[in-house]
Amino acid sequence: MNLRHRLLRGGAALLCTAGLLGTLVGSSTPSSAVVKDENFITAQTPGILEIEGGECFDDPADLPEAGDVVILYRPCAQTADNQSYGFVHADDHAAWDPAALNEFAWRACRQLFTQTWPDDRERGLRFYPIMPTVETWADGDRDVMCVVYRYGGRLPGSMLPKW
Repeated sequence: MNLRHRLLRGGAALLCTAGLLGTLVGSSTPSSAVVKDENFITAQTPGILEIEGGECFDDPADLPEAGDVVILYRPCAQTADNQSYGFVHADDHAAWDPAALNEFAWRACRQLFTQTWPDDRERGLRFYPIMPTVETWADGDRDVMCVVYRYGGRLPGSMLPKW
């Protein structure tokens, strides 16, 4: 966990409360067929740095109480739009290079995805990386979050295999 993850940990209560609110009133985002890529959510999307490995969350939604579009945590026992299935760490000594980071993130998340779900066609799962931005990179963030989702629908619960 990088420094940014640790510093923002205190906001977890707010996001859990927001997640509970989202649970009570329903998701504010439709389960439409959205292709998610490295630009769908970034490290600067409010709420994403609170999500840990294995946790579920919904797509960005407008939360009037927060005054912004935020990521809402959702317990994996419920349906959710996304689930973090791991983190990969980029080279600490590398200069900011968006193209190289993009290539690394997709390759590393694909490898972790195929190790976790060798036959992903069964479940219709897809994945995407959530990457640092130039601003978070300057703050020392080198973590890429790998996220699984179901194209055209919500995850029915945790998608992580029970080893």
